[in-house]
Amino acid sequence: MPEKGGKNIDTLFVINPAFSTGQIVATRGVYDLACQNPDFARFIQESLNRHVKSDWGDVDEEDKQTNDLALKQGTRLLSAYNDDRFPKNGIATIWIITEADRSATTILFPDEY
Repeated sequence: MPEKGGKNIDTLFVINPAFSTGQIVATRGVYDLACQNPDFARFIQESLNRHVKSDWGDVDEEDKQTNDLALKQGTRLLSAYNDDRFPKNGIATIWIITEADRSATTILFPDEY
């Protein structure tokens, strides 16, 4: 997974996505934890696979509807995935954001937004 700055973790891939992801990137915090923890790296892959299948994860119903509309209108997509095995400063959530122009998908911790 390319990280902003050009470093790689294990390659992430998606099969039959519902939309284009563009370049997949991760923030420094996500990258560092994925390098240290193979289970977290797998959690990222699983979450990304859910995101590209329009499974928006742990967002509320309004955000799910917003994402469903965003697929039709070509606007930004935001998913959230929680896993208590990977707390970072008490937060066990990652966000996955696909830009409106579908040029990039970023994996980040909420406090890195």
